[in-house]
Amino acid sequence: MQRGDAWRPVAERLTERYPSVLLDRADEPPPPEAIPIGYSMGGRIVLHAALANPGRWPALVLVGVSAGIDDPVARRKDDDELAGWIQRKPIADIVAMWETQAAFATQSPELVAAQREGRLSFEPPELAYLLRAFGQGVMPPIWDRLSALDVPVLLLTGALDEKYLAAGRRMASLLPRGTLETIPDAGHAPQLEAPEAVADAIDSFLGELRS
Repeated sequence: MQRGDAWRPVAERLTERYPSVLLDRADEPPPPEAIPIGYSMGGRIVLHAALANPGRWPALVLVGVSAGIDDPVARRKDDDELAGWIQRKPIADIVAMWETQAAFATQSPELVAAQREGRLSFEPPELAYLLRAFGQGVMPPIWDRLSALDVPVLLLTGALDEKYLAAGRRMASLLPRGTLETIPDAGHAPQLEAPEAVADAIDSFLGELRS
């Protein structure tokens, strides 16, 4: 429910040393020489793709990402029902529902309003497809495969995002070269709530790769 342009405040802070390409679709594959930065669903897709193609990318940055949920079957049913509802509703109703989720409670009304235009630009069938193809109920848990991902991985999580902070700690303990960084006073979308802190964390991580 965000366009790639939502990452512009972060990208603009990095562009002098690290040119960025902002992707609208989570399933648009970044080129092999890039370091993909994936948020939430996009991060799950990046993580699965990296495990399926070892060595495809030199490093990963994952923001608000988990390696899977304990009961994907029940979640798949819920996601399928939600996808059906999305297909039947106008985009304005879908966005209004999305903006009330507890995961975004840490965002100011002004920040939520600033993202609205991008969210309203989606077509409901596209959103329903993404949920059915890449929702947490569809993508299998991969906790037991993280030890095979032998590339540097930066895990970024908002300090107020308790659910994904716990997932990030667990992932960092299983990834051979995983590092967890928490963004103070931010929730599930730290790139929106604290773009400067997120850019600084990414800049530091990329700088260490180059040294």
